[in-house]
Amino acid sequence: MQLAIRADVDTAIGLRQGVPRLLELFRRHSVQASFFVSFGPDNSGRALRRLWQPGFLLKMWRTNPFRLYGIKTLLSGTLLPSASIGEGAPELLKAIVAEGHELGIHGYDHVRWQDCLEELGEEGIASELAKSVSAYERLLGSRPVSSAAPGWRCTPSSLTVQERFRFLYASDVRGSAPFFPVHDGRTFGTLQIPTTLPTMDELIGRQEDISNFLLALLKENLNVHTIHAEVEGRAYLSLFEQFLGEVCRRNVEMVTLREVAERTLERGLEKVPRLPVARGNVPGRSGWIACQGAA
Repeated sequence: MQLAIRADVDTAIGLRQGVPRLLELFRRHSVQASFFVSFGPDNSGRALRRLWQPGFLLKMWRTNPFRLYGIKTLLSGTLLPSASIGEGAPELLKAIVAEGHELGIHGYDHVRWQDCLEELGEEGIASELAKSVSAYERLLGSRPVSSAAPGWRCTPSSLTVQERFRFLYASDVRGSAPFFPVHDGRTFGTLQIPTTLPTMDELIGRQEDISNFLLALLKENLNVHTIHAEVEGRAYLSLFEQFLGEVCRRNVEMVTLREVAERTLERGLEKVPRLPVARGNVPGRSGWIACQGAA
């Protein structure tokens, strides 16, 4: 049984407050994680455009966004100026890498990608990825080897553009195991490593004992659990530590997504499934997400 922790950083408060707390937690438990950071502006306030999406208001009621994100984040990019996320705190990005964790890109403008992906077109998608890659190279002096699409949203156009950046792997979808995406007879060459477990913000208000619920979902082979620096790194840090501590007491191998990618590719490309990417929904999350499809 393997578990990879994917830590998404979507907001400025998540990077500045959540990441240091997560780093300290991972240090105490000797865990290496895969961080994915949005490098551009924090436009979280513009997410209110999702009010029309089924389930968005219910999620807001369940999770109490004022507790999760704080008023400044909820107004960022609207009544308050957009704070810079990754580009605004290079010292924290360097700290992630210095402590042995993996660091990949999580888009440039997280809200723009998640809410407007289908309107961007290949040119707009290429611009978002290129700005993230450029910022990563400028701040860290190396090229990123991985990408995770904001909001688990990808399309045939984004997968096509993604190929040009030659990432070792991407983590754009929800699913069960690594695969190569296919669309209209074309196989994309960027390995996909899906998130396999529900996130904590999807379970808040829906499950009484979130830690044990997640533990019961762990399966043989690979499990990928996505956390958010704004959530598990702040208001729900103790709950996440409860889950992580129990995992570490069990016979579970902790791995990074890069390790998973390298091991998967070393076994041979012919052994990796070729599967479509479909649109789906996840309980507790509003709007559509990209999912690993059936053969």
